[in-house]
Amino acid sequence: MNETAGFIMSIVIMLAMFYLLVFIPENRRKKKYNAMLNSLKLNDEIMTKGGIIGKITSIKEDCILLQTGPDRARIKMSKNGISHVMSESKLEAKKESKSK
Repeated sequence: MNETAGFIMSIVIMLAMFYLLVFIPENRRKKKYNAMLNSLKLNDEIMTKGGIIGKITSIKEDCILLQTGPDRARIKMSKNGISHVMSESKLEAKKESKSK
């Protein structure tokens, strides 16, 4: 009986560690990503998940209009296709270099 209790405790501990190492960081990442999507504004320079870089010219409920390149091509895309905001990354890099 004692061996069974030890085995069950080790399984419970492994599941708890798995939860702490996988699910909690993933939830934090999702919250940060959703906050980034909600804070989008016009003329933000963004990069899509496909690697396209451009400026936001229009924002709707769940999609944006992206202007790219010197020929000013416009692409309508879902907000979920955005990888990150480039203009904020540049500002954060400048702040970090000044603080050092």
